[in-house]
Amino acid sequence: MTPPPADPTPPGKMARQIVAERASVVLVTANEDLQGWQGRKFSQTTAPSDADGGSAAPISPDGYFLTANHVLERMEGRNVFVFYTRSGKLEVNKARVVWRSAPGDLALLHVPVRTPYYYQWTPGDRWLPEGTEVIHGGVSTGYRSGNGKLSSSLPPEGPFTGVRKFKIDIPLLPGDSGGPVVNAVGELVGINSAVEFLVPLETAFFVDSECSRPNTKKLEQIIRADRARQ
Repeated sequence: MTPPPADPTPPGKMARQIVAERASVVLVTANEDLQGWQGRKFSQTTAPSDADGGSAAPISPDGYFLTANHVLERMEGRNVFVFYTRSGKLEVNKARVVWRSAPGDLALLHVPVRTPYYYQWTPGDRWLPEGTEVIHGGVSTGYRSGNGKLSSSLPPEGPFTGVRKFKIDIPLLPGDSGGPVVNAVGELVGINSAVEFLVPLETAFFVDSECSRPNTKKLEQIIRADRARQ
């Protein structure tokens, strides 16, 4: 199958507003409660000393978030928290890990809150051709980065399609992992995973950033099953 031409429409103000409204952070720490840190307006100088973290993307109205699996790499014996903006205020809630894919570098979290601002996926039955214009919403560089493009195509997903990797030409920094990659109309394409550099003669040259996209139908099945168990 030959992919169609890429949509030349660049993400604009609406897409960036969608990303800003859904900005989310994952924090892994041995602390049991972060309310004290929240009361100090999340000052970096008073952050938990053992904190690991990254970005996340809300994907449902009832508290399900997608992030990169490697953000949770050191979660054993520690707590996972999600920060999410709700009613104009940044809230922090302890999260439950629902599903993880180490090969796909994806993880699904749930927090017991309503999340009215969440992402809709790009339709799974359509091509996402190379050259499609995108932005990303990682907390480290998402608000400062310009528009980018898909560096590889994503064909329509089928019933047996698993997690797929794709690349974007936007450099990422630590903290961007798990953040959303969004198209021109604010639909979710996938999740930031890793950045690739070529390092000849002690000089680093940016190549591409790697991202992951789940099979959206299978992911919805996982969410439905988890809702039923709860």
